[in-house]
Parts: sequence; C-alpha cells; structure tokens
Amino acid sequence: MRLRAYAKINLGLDILGKRSDGYHEVKMIMQTIQMYDLLEIKKKKTSGISLTSNVPYVPTDERNLAYKAAKLLMDEFEVQEGLSIKLEKFIPVAAGMAGGSSDAAAAMIGVNRLFQMGLTDRELMERSVQIGADVPYCIMKGTALAEGIGERLTSLPALPRCYVLIGKPSVSVSTKMAYESLDLTSVSVHPDIDGMIRDIQAGDLTGIVSRMGNVFEPGIQKRYPVIGDIRRLMEEYGAMKAMMSGSGPTVFGIFQDAAQMEKAAAALRDSHLAKVVFATEVYNRNGGTTNDK
Repeated sequence: MRLRAYAKINLGLDILGKRSDGYHEVKMIMQTIQMYDLLEIKKKKTSGISLTSNVPYVPTDERNLAYKAAKLLMDEFEVQEGLSIKLEKFIPVAAGMAGGSSDAAAAMIGVNRLFQMGLTDRELMERSVQIGADVPYCIMKGTALAEGIGERLTSLPALPRCYVLIGKPSVSVSTKMAYESLDLTSVSVHPDIDGMIRDIQAGDLTGIVSRMGNVFEPGIQKRYPVIGDIRRLMEEYGAMKAMMSGSGPTVFGIFQDAAQMEKAAAALRDSHLAKVVFATEVYNRNGGTTNDK
C-alpha cells in the first residue's frame, strides 16, 4: 500500500496564551498543499515494525512519528503480524510544514486499512493527538481552523484557485525552540483569524491573503534574516504575499498566476537563498486541487 503524506502551511497562526499544562493555546488557519512524502507499507511475517527512509538523519525507531503512530494502533488492536514501512521524504525536516505529523497520519490511515481495523477518520483523529498536536489535522487535510493545542478542528471551504511557492533555507528550526523563544508580551500584531474565515467563506482570495500573519515570524526572522530575504524576493516577483509557515523557517508565497510563480521560483533558485524550492498549488480534500474560481 502506497500513501501520500501531504505538507501543510499556516495561512494564519496566532498564539493566545500558555496553558497550565505547559501547552500553548493556538488559533490557526491550516492549509494542505500538493507537496508530499510517500509511505509504502506492507505486512511482514516476523513481528514488530521495521522502518527505512531515503534520508539518513531521519530516525527509524520509535523516535519517528510514523513508527510511533503505527505502533499505537497495532498495540491497541494486538496485531501479531509485523509491518514494514518505507518512507520516502520530500517534505523538508524541521521546516514548519508538519512533515513528521503528516507521515504519522498516513501511517495510521494505512495501518487501519491494511489490518482492517474499521476505524473512521474521526476515530483515528481522536487517537492521533497522542502522537502530536498537528496529526489530527493531517488526517483531516484541506482548509481548516485549528484551536486548542491544534487538535480542535473546524473544516472550512476550499480556497479559490491559487499557487504556492515554497522556499526553505538551509537553517532548521525546532518547534520547541520556536515556542521557547516566543515572548507573547512583545507580540503587538495578531493575525485576524476571524476575518480570514469570513473571507474564506466568501471565496475572497485577496481578503484572505491580506489578513495572513504568523506571530512566530518576527522572532524567528530576527534570528535568521534569510527568511526576510526570501519573503521579499517572492513579493518582488509577484507574490500576493509571502510569509513564514508554522514555526519556520520555510517561507511560502501565494500567487494568482502559475507563470508568475514559475518566474519567482527560477529567481529564488538563482539567488541560492533557499535550499529547497518547490512550486505547487493548494490541496482540496474533495478533489485533490482547489476549486476553479
């Protein structure tokens, strides 16, 4: 069984405060894009889970979220057969694009089907929060409002057709470091998430883009100025707006015109500001790509 594990970007990311349990209360607009890792899973005669990857620095034991997710279900259902997972990574690691969480989501979906466990997506999502806060969203996919620690999800209409340019510099940022370096008292500008929801419901791409924001971006950009350099280049080459995704350091730009995006991608490659440059579009859970609007 071969499964796609799709990357996400955050169109809006706000942190409302820190909870008593140490987690942060968030309010985010999440969006799946057409960039993905590939998981090939199959049963094996010997018990246990074996995982291999094309990326040498990705862990292949219980530190790997796909391994952990598969084990969670197999332990619950007392599966005696073994499982082989071949993970082909394309989503950059520690990039603010939920690559590990998406791998975990795909592993849970695959194990559920392979061993005929009969769990619904909702039941998988309820279990998946044990693996990570982004995993339930990665099972749901599409356009969604995420609240709580990211596990309270509300599905939203698909975005109008648009194109997304990804630029990942050579630096990496851990989510843990991003949260630890965030001083909420110094955050003066918060994205208008409620206004963005209204614009999404109205199919107003200009309105959606105008409200995009990420409270992590100023602090992470201060540490890694290349983020600002990539953002400015994308906007110079026609992006409606460019912004850092998640805890960074990946920058994405939203374009209305595919040809314009390809010119920006070529300029970004020539600049050598980004280690990974990827031109794509957003994903619609109902049909793969976005609505034609």
